Amino acid sequence: PGLLTRTLLNAGSQVIALESNNAFLPDLEALKKKLNGQLEVVHCDFFRLDPIGVGTMRPPIMYSERLFENLGILPVPWTADIPLKVVGIVPQRRERNLLWKLLYALYERSSVYKYGRIELNLFVSEKEYKTLVAKPGDPRIYQTLSVLWQTACDVQLLHMEPWSSFLTNSRNGGLSIPKSVLLQNDHLCLVRMTPRKNLFTGSLITTNSSIFILMVKQCLAKSSTKLVDKLNLWSSNSGKNLLRQLEIPEHVTTGSLYPEEYKRLFEAMEQSNEFDQSWLYDDSLENSRGVIF
Repeated sequence: PGLLTRTLLNAGSQVIALESNNAFLPDLEALKKKLNGQLEVVHCDFFRLDPIGVGTMRPPIMYSERLFENLGILPVPWTADIPLKVVGIVPQRRERNLLWKLLYALYERSSVYKYGRIELNLFVSEKEYKTLVAKPGDPRIYQTLSVLWQTACDVQLLHMEPWSSFLTNSRNGGLSIPKSVLLQNDHLCLVRMTPRKNLFTGSLITTNSSIFILMVKQCLAKSSTKLVDKLNLWSSNSGKNLLRQLEIPEHVTTGSLYPEEYKRLFEAMEQSNEFDQSWLYDDSLENSRGVIF
């Protein structure tokens, strides 16, 4: 019914409504004519921008480069102010995959992130929010996704809304709430994810960011592994020296390392002569992202 669009307009925001459903476009276009330039309407789906491996595309699927060009939005430096804020509800059927897709785009500074530090304000399930902000010590929910989002962004909870507030399309007419065994999942959470200005100011850069992602994935594949043992697998007997250099205790496990420590560890590995990228070809390494976009 356009609740988010009208709320943003009432707050005085300049709004670009990306609408994927043809049925809603006429009402939005009629509203646009009344607002004297405050609202722009595009037949597009934000979560289907920049698909991988497709042929001819028709709206609502679109490339972000074409969308931004048509809107007259120009890229700004990464360290500049936030150029654009995205507000939306993540489709539940593809929630985890979409969070991974956005994450890869952020670290690669591709898709919408070519235009600067795009701020996301997204409704996600409560269980996924808790994963995003999980801390070391709870191996059930502290995952690669936790480390990578917290490294890249300031993650802030803005609001929690019961599932009962939202229309659902379950066949029996009840609430279509994704099931969760480990985590409470009674709400949708409005979460703000603001990319950090200093994300790419060290040895982590866009061209090696995929290696950082793979490193974290390997480390957290088994969170009870001693970090020094993992490092020694990548470079024989070098782990102890690296941990001493970073003032990280030798007995620490991969699941007890904080996101900022993972980034420091990776940057130290990139600068060390003892570590090359041969560890990327370890047999246990995933050779693909493992995510269907």
